[in-house]
Amino acid sequence: MNQKNYTILNEKKIRQLQKKDISKVSKHLSISKSLACTLLRENNWNANSVFEEWFSDEEKVGESVGLLPEQVSLNPPPPGDNLLCKICFETFKIENMSSGPCGHPFCTDCWKSYVSVSIDDGPGCLGLRCPELECKANPGLELIDLLASKYHKDRYYRYLLRSYLEGSRKRKWCQGPGCNLAVQIRYEELENYEELKNYDVICDCSYGFCWNCLEERHHPVGCRIVRKWMKLQTSDTDNSKWIASCTKKCPKCRKKIEKNEGCDHVTCPSPCRYEFCWLCLSPWKLFHLCDKYNKRKDKERRLESTREKLKRYAHHSERWAWNHKSRETALDKLRLAKKYKLPFAIEALEQIVESRRVLKWSYAYGYYLDSTEKHKVIYFRYLQGEVEGALEKLHRYAEKEIVKYAKVNFPLDDFTEFPARLVDATDVARSCTEKVVRAMANDVSEAETRRFSWVVLRDLFPRNRCRILFVRNMVLILGGYCIVSNLRFWFKEICGIICLLMLMLFIVSFGRRLVRRLQ
Repeated sequence: MNQKNYTILNEKKIRQLQKKDISKVSKHLSISKSLACTLLRENNWNANSVFEEWFSDEEKVGESVGLLPEQVSLNPPPPGDNLLCKICFETFKIENMSSGPCGHPFCTDCWKSYVSVSIDDGPGCLGLRCPELECKANPGLELIDLLASKYHKDRYYRYLLRSYLEGSRKRKWCQGPGCNLAVQIRYEELENYEELKNYDVICDCSYGFCWNCLEERHHPVGCRIVRKWMKLQTSDTDNSKWIASCTKKCPKCRKKIEKNEGCDHVTCPSPCRYEFCWLCLSPWKLFHLCDKYNKRKDKERRLESTREKLKRYAHHSERWAWNHKSRETALDKLRLAKKYKLPFAIEALEQIVESRRVLKWSYAYGYYLDSTEKHKVIYFRYLQGEVEGALEKLHRYAEKEIVKYAKVNFPLDDFTEFPARLVDATDVARSCTEKVVRAMANDVSEAETRRFSWVVLRDLFPRNRCRILFVRNMVLILGGYCIVSNLRFWFKEICGIICLLMLMLFIVSFGRRLVRRLQ
């Protein structure tokens, strides 16, 4: 949906729509507004649903809301008679008694206490029932207006207003902090209801959210991924996994120990000072060999796999959180720029806010990207790197360099070039962001048509294929080193030295070529 197919509603407009729906049902069914309100609320404020149920079986609908048939309706006693209140068991004159649409009378004081306590309990007061045993009737708006205090009346109508929004399919509250506006979708203008599955709306308070899942705008990332990611963010499961995979208990004192570097010889901190092998947890000996298969080693391999998964999650989670924080900071600066009417800075800051939003959700998308499809992962990370590089440059122009032009005596010659540089940086950031959006929308299908793993090397070395082969050979040698890493100590050391020398040669060659290209 390119055009804006929704309307922003304030509280006054919402109340007008609610009264209009109540009056419509009351007029068509020839019933009181109180009863019309009850029927609408029980049908999620859908007038068509109320009409269908009423005309299909009027008597059944009436009984469900406590309306008594005319032949058994309660006849009011003659004026001047005393009636017994079944709550306080005292007798009162008919003038001091009140009743709902069902006609069951109770004293005014008991009604007031009953209504006020129900409203104090919360939104459940909308389902208030007559105190009479087995009576299903709702006292209705008239009784609330008559007996409730101003404080309780305001609370009741606020609950009723929220019920009107929350029970409707085409209206939802804005999710922005402190915002009291609502959004109404115009369904008649939609070509297909499937469009709402990933549809972003922007309230007048400038907060944007997804219509389907009510989370912050996350297009083009799907709601399913966002739900999984947000659940992961609020879960303590990963903390437990980290403790299980990155720590072990001392075999002697059972204290948790974390080992993040060094050899397998571990000494428990004071006062225990027990020495043991990290892999098999057996006592450490002078010539300790831990090379025979046992269940502990199998468990260690599983824990290593868990550690790698946790590192991958930490990588994406940290960048997701950083982009979220950076976007909030940019939003604050955008509000200031709009306040002081700085047009050349507003567009740049708006692009920073949008790019940070896309980059933020790209890390949630990247976390669930299939890690076995290496070409997709590499290409997507490359696109993310492009956006980050373009944003850093734009941040420098829009946040740091602009400060010197805020002074009274700023260099006028430099300022004439500054807006052009700012616009160029904004265009580059926009272009890079659009690439990431297209990649996520198409499930990174572009990576299928190009061998991205060698694209960067071909750009750096366009005429020298030998160096590409050299890199490939290095990868094979390093892979071989990983294979023989379980052999004798001296052999591992020789392999390590050979790989280190080849790596140094490659770095020198790579650096020279890169310097020449930059020059």
